[in-house]
Amino acid sequence: MASPGIVRLRERAGDWWSGAWRWILLAAGMAVVVFYILESGAVNGTVAALAIAVLVVAAAITRSASMAVPLMMMPLLFVVSRVGLGGSILSVSDVALAAAFGAAVLLGERPYSPPLRRLLLFNLIYQFATLFTVIVNPYAQNTIEWFHAWLLISGALIVGWAVGRAGQARTALLLTIGAAGVLGVGVYCQALLQYAQGDFTAAYPTWPFPLQKNAAGCMLAFAALIVYIRPDWMAWSPRWAMPLFWAFVAGVAMTQSRQALIGLIVAIVVISFRRGGRRSGLVLLAAIPGAWLIVTMVIDQIQSQNQFNSYFTRIDWTREVYALWKLSPVFGHGLRYWYVHEWANFQPPQAELEVAASSGLVGLAGFVVMSVGILVVLWRVDPRFGTLAFAIVLSRLVQGQFDLFWVAAQVSIPFVVAGICLGAQSLDAKRGTAANSIAGAEMTVVGTIARSGPDRVAYH
Repeated sequence: MASPGIVRLRERAGDWWSGAWRWILLAAGMAVVVFYILESGAVNGTVAALAIAVLVVAAAITRSASMAVPLMMMPLLFVVSRVGLGGSILSVSDVALAAAFGAAVLLGERPYSPPLRRLLLFNLIYQFATLFTVIVNPYAQNTIEWFHAWLLISGALIVGWAVGRAGQARTALLLTIGAAGVLGVGVYCQALLQYAQGDFTAAYPTWPFPLQKNAAGCMLAFAALIVYIRPDWMAWSPRWAMPLFWAFVAGVAMTQSRQALIGLIVAIVVISFRRGGRRSGLVLLAAIPGAWLIVTMVIDQIQSQNQFNSYFTRIDWTREVYALWKLSPVFGHGLRYWYVHEWANFQPPQAELEVAASSGLVGLAGFVVMSVGILVVLWRVDPRFGTLAFAIVLSRLVQGQFDLFWVAAQVSIPFVVAGICLGAQSLDAKRGTAANSIAGAEMTVVGTIARSGPDRVAYH
């Protein structure tokens, strides 16, 4: 055990590091505000200033709550609106994740738990596999997306783990549910306005910000999984959780996002079998009309013979992506190639196609190893913490079978939640070890007193 002097030295170093980070964040925030005002004008600059003000407030309270910045960034992970900085285009979700990652790395606990290290290793395998396409296809967006993909998984896992390890797992999940709830209100309002006019097509929410139906549906599906599984350490009663679960499911149905519905159904079926059917009867019955709704929507699109609907468009894109992949099958054409090359006016409609066309067979092998490895690791985690982590990552992987996989918020949110679960597990293990140590010390003292005999004990 470390001496009191070493402990005090570590505490002083931690206080100094925390204070330095707060001042660095403040200076960086002010620099971004000034630059953004000069670059984009006063109106957009005001919006940027408000966003940076949130960071500054979080930095100011970092001394008393080391994970203040990541916690305040949790709702912003849902905001996919674009923010232009110096000509580049980033989403608010990306900026929030980067800010949270900086705080998690600088102020988070060490060492990382074995499950987290394994997940980071599997992501590193994928990053190494896609490094070849970055070298073979040298353009700026390719390199940027390579770092971006790492942040969306490893960065998100580290953010979630740091929050959970700091004892803020419940607060972080509540903030996540709250942000999804606001998004759900926007979906409900848009859907009801359409229904009142006799329009029963998919709801594309415009409030609190414009959002594509698949993005909205997937994020509501993540929230539905959280409140449905509701780990015991969340301390949530079914009285509140189940009505909210059905509200989120209804929101997903209003978006008519087939990938979100399929991902949600598959995740619930898998975890229901893992639990042995507990708490799942009514939900499993509801999966039947959900599957029927998906099949009906697909049949309607086929029968319409509209060559521009999502069904026929995906078929055309699949053919074009396959033909494009054959031109560079080993290393691909580069990450996000469809934003760069004029001859690629289509995007891959499926995760493995996306990875194969972007980074070739080498990248595809890395993606498969990463996906399977992450699921295996999470499946082996204590179900108290691993069930939610496994289900939400599985849901995202299933969603990716019907659209792009590497989409900012739709990747970062499930991996942040998975990290939170692993951080909460690590904290629980530490508390259990500490409790056992205290109990062992008490038993040792009691045993010593008993061996000494009553005549040799002068006082307690």
